[in-house]
Amino acid sequence: MIDQEGALPPCNFVIFGATGNLATIKLFPALYRLELAGRLPEVLNFVAFGRRAFDDAGWRDYVRDLLVERCQAAGEPLERFVARFDYVRGDQADPAAYEALKATLAKPKLGVCSHVVFYLAIKPGDFPAVVKNLDKAGLNRPRGLHRIVVEKPFGTDIESAQVLNELLHRHFDESQIFRIDHYMGKETVQNLLVFRFANTLIEPLWNRNYIDHVQITVAEAVGIEKRADYYDKAGALRDMLQNHLMQLLTLVAMEPPAALEADAMRDEKVKVLRCIRPIPKRSVHAHAFRAQYKAGSVAGAQVQGYQDEPGVEPDSVTETYVAAKFYIDNWRWRGVPFYLRTGKRLKEPMSMIALRLRHPPQQLFRETPLEALEPNWIVLSIQPNESMHMELHAKQPGLGMNTHVIRLNASYRGEDEHPLDAYEALLLDVIEGDHTLFIRFDEVEWAWRVVDPILKYWVQERDFIHTYPAGGWGPLEANRLFDAEETEWRNRV
Repeated sequence: MIDQEGALPPCNFVIFGATGNLATIKLFPALYRLELAGRLPEVLNFVAFGRRAFDDAGWRDYVRDLLVERCQAAGEPLERFVARFDYVRGDQADPAAYEALKATLAKPKLGVCSHVVFYLAIKPGDFPAVVKNLDKAGLNRPRGLHRIVVEKPFGTDIESAQVLNELLHRHFDESQIFRIDHYMGKETVQNLLVFRFANTLIEPLWNRNYIDHVQITVAEAVGIEKRADYYDKAGALRDMLQNHLMQLLTLVAMEPPAALEADAMRDEKVKVLRCIRPIPKRSVHAHAFRAQYKAGSVAGAQVQGYQDEPGVEPDSVTETYVAAKFYIDNWRWRGVPFYLRTGKRLKEPMSMIALRLRHPPQQLFRETPLEALEPNWIVLSIQPNESMHMELHAKQPGLGMNTHVIRLNASYRGEDEHPLDAYEALLLDVIEGDHTLFIRFDEVEWAWRVVDPILKYWVQERDFIHTYPAGGWGPLEANRLFDAEETEWRNRV
């Protein structure tokens, strides 16, 4: 198998933070499913780097038990996958641990080629220590050969993102860096490109002449789940909107790329971000709203408020809900508001892109029961169900002029077809060296530029934050962002 740059795929895949939640919940199950599908190169071996006291055999037993529990794994594929693993115990800040890692990678089993993927499944604050220690041990050399995968969030503001990027470029080339956002691996997100650019029925409608506004929602029913040390410093704007929701916005709004290649795709996404109208300091309240969940009931269970979560400061004003309005000042989207929102402890988990079409210019049904027609929608559901549909009006059978909404369903998977996990697609792209679904730094930088005025304004507002009861759809005050009084948040897929 040859990757996108003409080089052999990696033979060694090092996972830092191998005992953490990301690795155990997402990475190992996804890599195992790639094993089942026969997509992992035969020469590929894994090295788990962690603090726990495992030897190689004990670690393989741990991975085996994990996959039996999470994936009902069994048989020869499980044993073949587990046999790919070695374990290095060490602290990320300890240079000696990297010498042990270097020795492990030199074993005959692992030394059949020199290509290595370093996956940083760790807290962003630990990135610098790992990158610097890889350099000290010579594990990043020769330049241009290895790959390093960095999880979001990439920085905490534009300045920290630039510092982190400079650090990475000091030790790795841009072609080696994979900035991962798992939302880009979701099939509905990828299929959005096909839905838009492969259908002459859709693309002519996808502009300011026919679209009234766009809503992008990522709702979570869960709370912060023992992540207070990270979340109380980040908040919903940094954790979700600056990366996940901004990526979805660029895919919705981008122009057709010249080719389905990494840089062509990313060039068009950056153009969208550069066209987003800057938010003046005096207008932040008109463009962004934040709130924090208080005690309530989610799915019939009583849950505590954010400030009562373990590890959260009692007077914290960190937002767990954020809604924002952006305008894209280009030929396609001038004057069309894009409404983005995300929050924790909402009624149910849901991720959705919804485009509301404009009403017809002539009201033919003014004197009939159809005087107040519901708008047409184009809806792309990412979670809990992956689907795409259009909502149109049709006359109900009978003598009266009554209508009902029908759905033109463009779903692409049958009920018996297993959905592809986002990490499966992205991990395979890392192995094959394909950057298409990964984020270039100028995307990161421009996304921070867009939200930076909001961040700087909120830093000064430390005395008060709106609240909303857990188990609902968030604060009603967020409706103040809408340009038209009749506009409301869409809470159904």
